[in-house]
Amino acid sequence: MSRPPVAHDLDLCLCHSCGLACDMTHEPHECERCDAPLHRRKTNSITRTWAYLLTSLVFYIPANLLPVMNTKMVGNGADSTIMSGVLEFWEAGAWDIALIIFIASIAVPGIKFVALTLLLVTVQRNSLWARRERSKMYRFVEVIGYWSMLDVIVVALVAALVKFQALADIEPRPGILFFGLVVVFTMLAAMSFDPRLIWNESREKPHIEEVMDEVASH
Repeated sequence: MSRPPVAHDLDLCLCHSCGLACDMTHEPHECERCDAPLHRRKTNSITRTWAYLLTSLVFYIPANLLPVMNTKMVGNGADSTIMSGVLEFWEAGAWDIALIIFIASIAVPGIKFVALTLLLVTVQRNSLWARRERSKMYRFVEVIGYWSMLDVIVVALVAALVKFQALADIEPRPGILFFGLVVVFTMLAAMSFDPRLIWNESREKPHIEEVMDEVASH
């Protein structure tokens, strides 16, 4: 049973910038439409993804332990971490803002850490387990990555609202910087991962089966 040709067999490569299918037989290997450099695969995908992911994990610790903002009401100031801010909004009745901060600051990064770690480990082990589901998981990580800055936006909106009051003031604290770095590095980790690695062996398997069939026929 012959397998259908893949892009590598046809010397084609998809441009990562504009999505054009480009001919790799011509030099230099640049996109004909946008002049971006062409790569058949993302270079050092696993190594770079691990590096960005571990860096984001390191920044995630101070992002949750350090205060993200300081609120002064009638001369009295108080620092708030991400979790204490969630609890304060919840107790004040602003459950919608509390839920947004919790999802964007705690749930989303946690999901991305677990999902990317699972993808990296299974790819390194050449696992055949749930390939279609893992591909969908990667697309899900890409989608939720765009909503990771909601917490920073909420802090900015709260600061704007508080400053409208004459006796109140709000200032950012170092925790918000570390959280911004967590968002940036998790997005870089997701962008560095090559989801085609999930299917590497599935393209080789039909070829192996074809060879085995030929040997059996002789």
